[in-house]
Amino acid sequence: MKTLLFTVAFWALSGGVLSATIEGQVVAITDGDTIKILTPTKQQIKVRLADIDTPERGQPYGRKARQVLGDKIHRRQVQVEEVTTDRYQRLVGRVFLEGRNINAEMVEDGAAWVYRKYSDDPHLLELERQAREQGRGLWALQPDQRVPPWEWRKMRRSK
Repeated sequence: MKTLLFTVAFWALSGGVLSATIEGQVVAITDGDTIKILTPTKQQIKVRLADIDTPERGQPYGRKARQVLGDKIHRRQVQVEEVTTDRYQRLVGRVFLEGRNINAEMVEDGAAWVYRKYSDDPHLLELERQAREQGRGLWALQPDQRVPPWEWRKMRRSK
């Protein structure tokens, strides 16, 4: 009974959302914000990193963003805190390696934007501001090459 009360209290305090944590080894880096993990039960799961958006492959810094993510977590055991599932049936989550928030690190390194449509996290916005001011990562590109990926995708669709 105490466990049930604790679970209900936790559920209520967390806004009615119980998030699952999934553990697995990163077996593929699709791009700067999408990975595949292999769970201990040998299930392969595609994960979209929550709160961030990285340049697409055809964009300046797109390949570099993928490399930055790969250097951090490829072939490493990570924990994924599930946020939601997207329209492509990918798990959307926050990826942690040894307690480090990899999503936040991608923003801090200047390898990702905060995805404004899905996040207004003040901590992430501050990390992005600092990366921009210090010219880290994509923020070292010429201003005309720093097109947010959501705008780049929209321009590509309209052509």
